[in-house]
Amino acid sequence: MKLSGKQIFVTGIGTEVGKTVISAILVRALQADYWKPVQAGDLAWTDTDKVKHWSGLKENTFFPETYRLLHPMSPHAAADKEDILINRNDFQMPETNRTLIVEGAGGLYVPLNQQDTILDLIQDFHIPVVLVSRHYLGSINHTLLSIAALKERNIPIAALVFNGDPNPATEQIIVQMSGIERLLHVGELPEITPEAVAEQAVKHGHIIRKLLE
Repeated sequence: MKLSGKQIFVTGIGTEVGKTVISAILVRALQADYWKPVQAGDLAWTDTDKVKHWSGLKENTFFPETYRLLHPMSPHAAADKEDILINRNDFQMPETNRTLIVEGAGGLYVPLNQQDTILDLIQDFHIPVVLVSRHYLGSINHTLLSIAALKERNIPIAALVFNGDPNPATEQIIVQMSGIERLLHVGELPEITPEAVAEQAVKHGHIIRKLLE
């Protein structure tokens, strides 16, 4: 399969760090397509639904998930409740001429089954990563561990995103110890709306396009 567009995998240092809103900003800024390989729980308002709504794009393609699971749990556990075994070989990168934003589930070591993790899936795809970090007690450790795991697999990091209220001291030590220089700072959004996402896409658009060259 020949892919003429660029692909970027959005992952995070853990759950609830803002991967989906960052994905929406990237989709809007790059006029990109979007794919979430695994959705676990919240099937009435999936991450795909959120990104489609928040990005405000009507003509772009939002590809269906390979696995849609009922329970808001780790994919391996949610699948087990439905007597489903997630097969790593089932994930096929959608074909598109646009940039494609791929959003993971949770952090890098979230299990897909008894052997495979999100990190294995990223490695299978051979695409660069946007790593989303959010400041909380322990986030330095989680961010540096995530960067180390990606480097160990020789997975390129397109950008490190600090999402939420800034913490200059935390950001400085992460940059110093990791050597990651391609940074994006997205402030806390009082409310996530299409208008707020569009504003962030315009504000950071030139940086996003440069980071993903």
